[in-house]
Amino acid sequence: MRTSSSILTLLSVPLALAAPVIIAIPEGGLNIRQSSDTRNDLTDGSACKAVTVIFARGTTESGNVGALAGPPFFSALATAIGTDNLAVQGVDYPADIAGFLAGGDAAGSKLMGELVGQAITQCPDTKVVMSGYSQGGQLVHNAAVQLSADNSAKVNSVVIFGDPNDGDAVGSIPAANVDVICHDGDNICDGGIVILPAHLNYSMDAAAAAAFVKGKTGL
Repeated sequence: MRTSSSILTLLSVPLALAAPVIIAIPEGGLNIRQSSDTRNDLTDGSACKAVTVIFARGTTESGNVGALAGPPFFSALATAIGTDNLAVQGVDYPADIAGFLAGGDAAGSKLMGELVGQAITQCPDTKVVMSGYSQGGQLVHNAAVQLSADNSAKVNSVVIFGDPNDGDAVGSIPAANVDVICHDGDNICDGGIVILPAHLNYSMDAAAAAAFVKGKTGL
């Protein structure tokens, strides 16, 4: 799908990087905000649910789950398995460009792993889903490597949208339990640093991602 681009932003990043970061932002792109950009179903004391999604948003997105990929995925998953079966916990981390260029914010990656562990301990019967978009995908990869063998084995499934580490294993989680969704023409998925329209329309894959998780959870 093609999205018209209205703004071209050139960001010079003060890191050991010769090339600039070019971000092509479509109409309404990274400024999308909605009330569901923050989810804390695990940490706010809510009752345990059958499925718990730990989600890391993309670079510059608002809240702790953003708007471009996370909320559409949660909505589709709630429809697929039932709202009463779903809990969502966002990862609070800076989601800045420096973190992306570093391979994913280190503190955010650690926090994501800790949240997975908290979900497993706090809700032993829940099926944990690790998910992220863009830099959030980097966090998923990093956090998965940091999980203990026991906790890694208890991760039910993984969904990554626009994965900068496309092609890499997600820790020791079986590949059959991992769904990486990358669009043709998404430079981020190709290991680049250029954000084009193909990286900004992963909401179209929400239903397919939800169907994958539904199949893995058996709900």
